[in-house]
Amino acid sequence: MSYVDGFIIAVPTANKARFIEHARNGDSFFIECGALRVLECWGDDVPDGEHTDFRRAVKAQDDETVVFSWIEWPDKATRDAGMKKMLNSDDPRMDPAKNPMPFDGKRLIYGGFAPVLELTK
Repeated sequence: MSYVDGFIIAVPTANKARFIEHARNGDSFFIECGALRVLECWGDDVPDGEHTDFRRAVKAQDDETVVFSWIEWPDKATRDAGMKKMLNSDDPRMDPAKNPMPFDGKRLIYGGFAPVLELTK
């Protein structure tokens, strides 16, 4: 079964185009490392919750949009190898000086997930 890395980020709404360009540059690296697909999803209907929510999770400000992203890998071994390659890479797409994050990386939430159920049409 596949393996998924998930991310939630607060991006300044004014930086939407910069974010898309940053993602387009960096995400291609993951595809080259064996990822099946990468999705970057710009918040469109992200309501405030009563106890917690996406916005509070990343301390999003009024002028920021929550982005929900994920990388789908064929399996955990491919993901682990891809992440190791990223951490040890001198590829300019992974260099913050050459592909700067248009958001506060300290508020990025991420994690790896093993699917337990998949439904398809």
